[in-house]
Amino acid sequence: MLRTSSFFTSLGRRSVLGSFRYASSAAAQKKTDETKASSGQTKESKSFGMNIFRGVVKTDQVFPFPEVLDTEQKETLQMLVDPCAKFFEEVNDPLKNDSIEKVEDKVMEGLKEMGAFGLQVPIDNGGLGLTNTQYARLVEIVGSHDLGVGITLGAHQSIGFKGILLFGSKEQKEKYLPDLACGKNVAAFCLTEPGSGSDASSIKTKAVLSPDGKHYILNGSKIWISNGGLAEIFTVFAKTPVKDEKTGETKEKVSAFIVERSYGGVSNGPPEKKMGIKASNTAEVYFEDCKVPVENLLGGIGGGFKVAMNILNNGRFGMAAALSGTMSSCIKKAVEFGSQRKQFGDLISNYGAIQEKIGRMVMMQYVTESMAYMLSANMDQGSTEFQIEAAISKIYASEAAWFCADEAIQIMGGMGYMRDSGLERVMRDLRIFRIFEGTNDILRLFIALTGSQYAGSYLKELKKAMSNPLGNIGMFLEYGSKKVLKSKTDDNGAKAHIHPSLSSSADQTFAAVGEFGSVVEQLLMTHGKNITNQQFLLKRVADSAIDIYGMVSVLSRASRSLKEGHSSADHEATITKIFCNEAKARIDTNLQACHATKGEKENFVGLERISKDVVANGGLLQRHPLGF
Repeated sequence: MLRTSSFFTSLGRRSVLGSFRYASSAAAQKKTDETKASSGQTKESKSFGMNIFRGVVKTDQVFPFPEVLDTEQKETLQMLVDPCAKFFEEVNDPLKNDSIEKVEDKVMEGLKEMGAFGLQVPIDNGGLGLTNTQYARLVEIVGSHDLGVGITLGAHQSIGFKGILLFGSKEQKEKYLPDLACGKNVAAFCLTEPGSGSDASSIKTKAVLSPDGKHYILNGSKIWISNGGLAEIFTVFAKTPVKDEKTGETKEKVSAFIVERSYGGVSNGPPEKKMGIKASNTAEVYFEDCKVPVENLLGGIGGGFKVAMNILNNGRFGMAAALSGTMSSCIKKAVEFGSQRKQFGDLISNYGAIQEKIGRMVMMQYVTESMAYMLSANMDQGSTEFQIEAAISKIYASEAAWFCADEAIQIMGGMGYMRDSGLERVMRDLRIFRIFEGTNDILRLFIALTGSQYAGSYLKELKKAMSNPLGNIGMFLEYGSKKVLKSKTDDNGAKAHIHPSLSSSADQTFAAVGEFGSVVEQLLMTHGKNITNQQFLLKRVADSAIDIYGMVSVLSRASRSLKEGHSSADHEATITKIFCNEAKARIDTNLQACHATKGEKENFVGLERISKDVVANGGLLQRHPLGF
């Protein structure tokens, strides 16, 4: 008998709450709206990431590995790649930018001349009009040279004025995009506040309509704003009073605004002193009785969450592309050193300890790169449901890049620790990527809960069907067949796109999907709406989803290389086999933990207790070994 709970009733009409709120508020509401079909049944998503939570392999976006650039677009991209690489090799000095804690003026001017400030702005609005995939390739080059410059450019266009591109009216685009595209004006994204980090719903900045109805009066402050001291144009999020037309009740909801520094009442603090990305200007921004014209409302009154989350979702793919470039740079330095450095009579690159490090670095870069370009291609194909894949790529890329930088320094030893190697700067720069645009911890909850919400919507339908079993026999048969297919590792036609030499890795991947879907279903049945509080389990659900997406990304890419006879095909196949072997083992461990055996429960309870004890004590609790 299928057990259900009030979770399935509440799931369809409200967003998941708690610490998950920041990453999911708009996205979850969007999913709720999209999944309401006219028949009352859940609309099936095309997202691979969403469907694995049901134990279903949805092939649309992942097999074969998507190719979206036509001949003309490839030629255009190549015309941009070579001068971009040359510029960063010959003009930009990352060590100097880091030392003076700003991007050199000549570098900024050079970037503007190249059109780097308007890569995705339509040609009609003065930009280069690049696709997401073309953009990804260029930011990969930037990421391989200087992440501080990368953040300056990304904060400007990936999030700074992305809201105008996504939600702006024709008039707003025509007014703002030309000067933003050429770099005459720099943009910034203003969401985070002193009291609201991951929980964006707790922001205090307010915008109140003026008595004459012509302006919103903006008051508040934002912290850690990239380009905060440089920007002339800000995308600002503030609480606004919104009247419910049905109830007449007025509530505060977040709205988004295009704010010009020239309006007055806009100021900023000094550049923040940071661990890394020192070349990127980061400052607190203040708004004091700033008069914002009503026509500068972005995305409608009360639509701020939707604007913010769509901006962040649309921007995350670029992070994976940039960091794949960073990783390739770290690998190159480590390989160059390892192939020249002799110890104990042999090159260190011939020792197994070093070979394992290099092998893992290469494998993680391959996974990151595969995710980045699969995601950008899906976006170029018109996908609107990529929030899970974007979050996965951000998490994996930021953690893999940190690993690569750390191992590169280890391979180079004392030389890697020295400033002139450039790796210590890279490591400092990388640390922020696990924090900003949604911390990896919050994004893990976002992945697990968004996917679980989608899976739960199907179980809710099944619960409704139980009230009339004879009239809904088709649904029961379909559910039963899916359970059988799940146990048989149904690939939904994916194996036709996978090279025969990778069949074992394919079997591992599709088995993982089936097992994953079963565990998610079990967790929903067991915990109901209380699933939001099971964060020890949700982390392991998210980690499993990350590994599954990594497996399918490399499987698809390596299969294409093998079928097309690329010179690197066998190399890619070896990477894929090892990654799938190790990922499946991690997934098995994580899913086993989700079954919450006695040992796992004791561990989770014990970790919770240790944390609470230390927090209550204000620091370490144990008695010192010397007794004082």
